[in-house]
Amino acid sequence: MQHLVTWLVTHLGSAAGKKLTIFIISMIPILELRGGLLAASPALLDVPILTAIPICVIGNIIPVPFILLFITPIFNRLKKTKRFAPLVEKLENKAMSKSDRIERYEFWGLVLFVGIPLPGTGAWTGSLIAAMLDIPFRKALTAVLIGICIATVIMSAVSYGLLGALFGGL
Repeated sequence: MQHLVTWLVTHLGSAAGKKLTIFIISMIPILELRGGLLAASPALLDVPILTAIPICVIGNIIPVPFILLFITPIFNRLKKTKRFAPLVEKLENKAMSKSDRIERYEFWGLVLFVGIPLPGTGAWTGSLIAAMLDIPFRKALTAVLIGICIATVIMSAVSYGLLGALFGGL
């Protein structure tokens, strides 16, 4: 993930500006808020933490309602095509392989899945799993938003605490 964030910062940073770069990174699946806050950290773009947090949170939240509302009908339509059916099935299988805790604990499982910043977790995958498990929209959205808040605290401490100490503070 660090290499991808660094590559995006290098290629987007000068053309798009620091704030737009971290916003875009926060919207990208896999990178999401974690990548946005890493990019914003003193080690890379050196965006002040109080500026970076709302930008990264908003960037990470924007795709969530669309995933929750529209991914199932989109996947159902794509599964009817020869070209996209294998890709959709692969994405569904990968997401569902991580769904056991969410299925068991539903709301709090989804909160922790989104909130603990590990590879393969986050708002995108959590929203996809919630949609596939038919978790009601409001419940899923609330859980994902709480998870994003938890991830924000953890990643701010890592990006600005640890990396800030290593690369020159805030």
